[in-house]
Amino acid sequence: MDYKEYSEKILKGTTTVGLVCGDGVLLGADSRASMDTFLASSEAVKVNRIDNNLGMTIAGGVGDAEYVVKVLKAQNELFKMNENKPLSPTAATSLLSIILQENKMMPFFVQLLLGGMNNGTPELYSLDMMGGYIKESKFTSTGSGSPVALGYLEDVYKKDKSTQEMSKHAVKALKIAMKRDTATGDRIHLAVITKAGYKEYTKEEVEELAK
Repeated sequence: MDYKEYSEKILKGTTTVGLVCGDGVLLGADSRASMDTFLASSEAVKVNRIDNNLGMTIAGGVGDAEYVVKVLKAQNELFKMNENKPLSPTAATSLLSIILQENKMMPFFVQLLLGGMNNGTPELYSLDMMGGYIKESKFTSTGSGSPVALGYLEDVYKKDKSTQEMSKHAVKALKIAMKRDTATGDRIHLAVITKAGYKEYTKEEVEELAK
């Protein structure tokens, strides 16, 4: 299998979503880990807390993605020691972009969504494996189920709505992707980041939102 074939396979086995809302950012993902057609795990954690103001979703190679998460957490702790505050979403994205760009000859096979609060303002970024990034003003999705999730979000998204109001749509987008994409499935993880901080929805709360 050549580079192109490998990258196409490894980057498509999931669905993650990110939404910018009036009061914060929603990050969500399924929990299925796949190896081509083999379902390797139903308990993968693809939504990660970096700090009270910052979170990220991961897609791609598990080892690569976990390494990038660990590096960002470590860099955030160092920044807090020096500046007495956590990295902003903008600064964290810039840092990740440099790390990914420096490794583009032997890239980390990842697609990342990074979101949170920057001085009270919700921000969301998407990054590719080469370090390219886009600041998303509304919503985005990654992975093999993303076309389905994006189609639903395109119809229901309203930026002025609160995270509480849009949370059910984030869950619905993932549930629809689960129905149409075999590489997306099992449990939904959902997190919200507002001025109040970082909060992960419980399994019961997600199930209630899915009704």
